[in-house]
Amino acid sequence: MNENSFMKVNDVAQELGISVSHAYKIMQQLNRELKEKGYMTIAGRVNRKYFMEKFCYSGTERK
Repeated sequence: MNENSFMKVNDVAQELGISVSHAYKIMQQLNRELKEKGYMTIAGRVNRKYFMEKFCYSGTERK
């Protein structure tokens, strides 16, 4: 698994232009959703593909 499969809090904050504390809350929500779907999650990380889908990037990453 390559290291870009997951985003850290600073990645989320930068991508959305929000504070780190707000990014943590969003990551917790996304990881909660993934757990409810039966996926394992890692605290402090969020799956990049799921993040992109939830924020309407249609599976493409902004550069």
